[in-house]
Amino acid sequence: MKTTFLLAIASLLFLSGCAQNAAKTAVAQQGPYKAPAWQDPSDLTPIKLSEAEWKKILTPDQFYVTRQQGTERSFTGKYWDNHDNGTYSCSDCGLPLFSSKTKFESGTGWPSFYQPIGKQYVAQEVDASLGMVRSEVHCARCGAHLGHVFDDGPAPTGLRYCINSVSLHFDKE
Repeated sequence: MKTTFLLAIASLLFLSGCAQNAAKTAVAQQGPYKAPAWQDPSDLTPIKLSEAEWKKILTPDQFYVTRQQGTERSFTGKYWDNHDNGTYSCSDCGLPLFSSKTKFESGTGWPSFYQPIGKQYVAQEVDASLGMVRSEVHCARCGAHLGHVFDDGPAPTGLRYCINSVSLHFDKE
């Protein structure tokens, strides 16, 4: 009797774990928000979704970084060492943000750019967390947290947009 009971409990736990993993996989495969094909990719009309809606369409890592102002560990993102030509867009809404032509090796372990495609695409606000004052950058269309901008970058701007890979989607030329 005890053996049957224990086997039943073990089976339920196993099936519960499988269901949770399947749900996580389905969300991860669903990926980020994709604007309708007819929408101009540079349209800055705000995209406003609830926290629950963002959770449904973003991976847990994307949600943590872009919606909760998190940061991925340096040298772990998929784009910090990307040298292909193309365009980096917001992972959450697809707004084009940075060109590979403005990407540079900062040595920080995060993709770094000296300027966005257009200043109107990347908004800034003061971030006073962690006992310091920094300039947070986020997507001007959906508000996704991208990273921070610093004034220690190369010419011609002298800026370093230090961006989380998980906040970006790359389209190769």
